[in-house]
Amino acid sequence: MYSSYSGAKNSDEEAYERIRAVDDDDYLLQRFWTEACNGATERLKPFLRSVSAQPTQSARQRIDMTQDYKVTLEVSSSYDATLTESVQTSLHSYFVNYMVSRWYKFTNKEETENYGNDAVAAMDDVMRKIYNKKKPVRIVV
Repeated sequence: MYSSYSGAKNSDEEAYERIRAVDDDDYLLQRFWTEACNGATERLKPFLRSVSAQPTQSARQRIDMTQDYKVTLEVSSSYDATLTESVQTSLHSYFVNYMVSRWYKFTNKEETENYGNDAVAAMDDVMRKIYNKKKPVRIVV
């Protein structure tokens, strides 16, 4: 996971042990995943045609992390489809940064705000791309 890499690169000698995630942290990480899915769904709500069911989690119960987050969006007919891959990349960045920012609230507080801001920026980028419209083509007769 990213946290091990980050901890190993940190100049603080205790950072690796403090930042890295271990199996016992699965519950929190799963909760952060679900929160990220809920946040994305909320922001994408104006365009949602369908969204995959997200696993629910009760106290200390593990959730099935093999399920992907899948949404089908209904966008304007003038949506620029060439942006679709970029939207997916930005959405992935949102998930990574959101989860890291939540994890860092416990393990690496100095960097929490940076990753939180990056998550917001990635989702804002998703929304700008979805709202972007391709330029009309003038037909000459």
